[in-house]
Amino acid sequence: MPSFNESIVHPAIFFLTGIPGFETYHAWLCIPFCCLYAMAISGNGMVLFAIITESSLHESMYYFLSMLSCTDLGLCLSTVVTMVGIFWFNAREISFDACIGQMFFIHGFTLMESSVLLAMAFDRYIAICNPLRYVTILTNSRIIKVGFAIVIRGTTALVPLLLLLKRLSFCGSHVLHHSYCFHPDVMKLSCTDTKVNSAFGLAIVISTAALDSVLILLSYVLIIHSVLSLASPEERKKAFGTCVSHISAVAIFYIPMISLSLVHRFGKHAPPLVHTLIANIYLLIPPVMNPIIYSVKTMQIRKAMLKIFLFKLI
Repeated sequence: MPSFNESIVHPAIFFLTGIPGFETYHAWLCIPFCCLYAMAISGNGMVLFAIITESSLHESMYYFLSMLSCTDLGLCLSTVVTMVGIFWFNAREISFDACIGQMFFIHGFTLMESSVLLAMAFDRYIAICNPLRYVTILTNSRIIKVGFAIVIRGTTALVPLLLLLKRLSFCGSHVLHHSYCFHPDVMKLSCTDTKVNSAFGLAIVISTAALDSVLILLSYVLIIHSVLSLASPEERKKAFGTCVSHISAVAIFYIPMISLSLVHRFGKHAPPLVHTLIANIYLLIPPVMNPIIYSVKTMQIRKAMLKIFLFKLI
């Protein structure tokens, strides 16, 4: 069993971390983590199944919701193996190439989810501010093009970022702070100059997630302006009600992501437990909560999922 201090370790191997200080309880801690993964995978899977099988849900709003569920499933499946391996089998070693691959999927699905949330904000803007042209603007062919653009945007930006990471040399500690590979976490272990990597990573964040959040905020400023012009309080309430689910999804996605970024950038002296907890919240809370939010707040999704439950019980 190799030690996890700053000893001489093969440069192609990293060591993932579970919950610092609770290593003896990892087998028990795996139970709630497995439950969260099961909830995320089954919940998003049911949302996808409901949208595919129910013809009444074949609308742009629900197509975007299915994209959101796909990105959440991708995030979960990208990390479940290493998470379970650490907690149940103490399998902490991960090769550098496997780490690069996991980073590609984690960051790729994160960028895709940000893009999907932006597309959903645009969908709500058109539905509320220009409802008469909603069907003609968001046609099936355009939604397919948006889906392809989301995938391309979420993957192409990461290729040069990860290629830049491969040129770095690593010495000293090879212990990561998380149970999965995260770009800033890996980059900090390098003993060579990482200014280019850091600048390129920051540029990607600004041009994707930061830009998306600003555009989402702008869309809601326009939505609020449009809703306040409605004469009837009932109409205002109904219009705002259609946005509650999306606003909740935006909050549970961006708040953990911003918190994790701040901890990595400014929390150098924070306890390792803080890094680990925020990293796990960032990874698991959105995939777990999104199906719950949309099944509770959206009547059509709730009815479709109830049909699935009743069909299984029969």
